[in-house]
Amino acid sequence: MSKTNILIVEDESIVAKDIQHSLKKLGYTVVGICSTGEDAIKSAEELKPDLVLMDIMLKGDMSGIEAAGQIREKYNVPIIYLTAYADESTLSKAKVSEPYGYIIKPFKEIDLHTSIEMAIYKHEKETDVKKERDFLYSIVENKESKDIIFVKSNSRLVKVKTSDIYFVEALKDYVVINTASARYTIHSTMKDIEKKLPTTDFIRVHRSFIVRIDKIVAIEQSNLILEEDKKVIPVGGSYKDDLSKRLNMV
Repeated sequence: MSKTNILIVEDESIVAKDIQHSLKKLGYTVVGICSTGEDAIKSAEELKPDLVLMDIMLKGDMSGIEAAGQIREKYNVPIIYLTAYADESTLSKAKVSEPYGYIIKPFKEIDLHTSIEMAIYKHEKETDVKKERDFLYSIVENKESKDIIFVKSNSRLVKVKTSDIYFVEALKDYVVINTASARYTIHSTMKDIEKKLPTTDFIRVHRSFIVRIDKIVAIEQSNLILEEDKKVIPVGGSYKDDLSKRLNMV
């Protein structure tokens, strides 16, 4: 197991030492121990830990939840809460800062180990997805590359010409890019994809569909028919006026 650097935020010195001892036994590296939320934020900036174990109820003006929120926002470090409080009110407040785990004191070392490993894994996967998305969008942002996008397929990035795209369909947290010969599923939103595709060639016709205008061969009632019988696309009521303006209707 590779060394994971962990920052402990705990205002009870004896408890903090016990946590430090357990972490060392489990093979982790403790880069620092803080007793206040303010010190935790400073230490997160200076020490750059891989993960923070944060007590919710800290002495001082700043709670662990407030400190965790700032650390997550500023430094993108995963947070696991350590707390003796499991009431509904505390849980509701803690959820807002989107922690990667929540351990009730007293806890066993196996609980600590499992929570840390799951948090690190989840954070790494989320970071990988963000990097891939940013890379894709950075390419599309280039004006000279508006006619192509790169999508992930079988662990590699594949170049797709926007002229080959028939439509884009929303599917929960993913979107599916449909071409004449392939379908590519990527982790994104319709709003983001809509911004990146050339507005002269594509139009949003439904909350779940974006189509390439020159692939439309007919309009039947409230549906679009795409060439080569690729798909019948519904037109949402709020998108009809914009579609009418964009199409050269007589």
